[in-house]
Amino acid sequence: MEKLPMTRAGHAALEAELKTLKSEERPAVIQAIAEARELGDLKENAEYHSAREKQGFIEGRIKELEGVLSLVEVIDPTKLSGPIKFGATVTLVDEDTDEEKTWQIVGEHEANIEKGLLNIKSPIARALIGKDEGDSVEVRTPGGDKSYEVLKITYI
Repeated sequence: MEKLPMTRAGHAALEAELKTLKSEERPAVIQAIAEARELGDLKENAEYHSAREKQGFIEGRIKELEGVLSLVEVIDPTKLSGPIKFGATVTLVDEDTDEEKTWQIVGEHEANIEKGLLNIKSPIARALIGKDEGDSVEVRTPGGDKSYEVLKITYI
């Protein structure tokens, strides 16, 4: 099986979610099912069906997280340097609009573009890998071609 690269922070967040699901969410939904069962006829019991549906979601997410965590290879970006690679925090300037953007290149299970966490498999991240400060990068995105200049690379 292929290892999944992930930062230490991403790994900790997934482990925290798994712990919460197992220690809080799962017992709460089991209790909700038990309480709904006591109300009588299960065929027309909306609380029971809702709790069972939530239980299915929780159990599915637990299995998904356990599967992902079993394949994770934690990479510490602070021990890296040089051209852009996994874990790099990159500041770019859009060559058309002069807008600056800062992203950290992370694994796909921890990516969140609103928080500045860019999926390693995204078109922009793939175009950035191997580039250095001052390099110009052409990226083909679903919204059209973009041109960026790499201003700064840090590993934090």
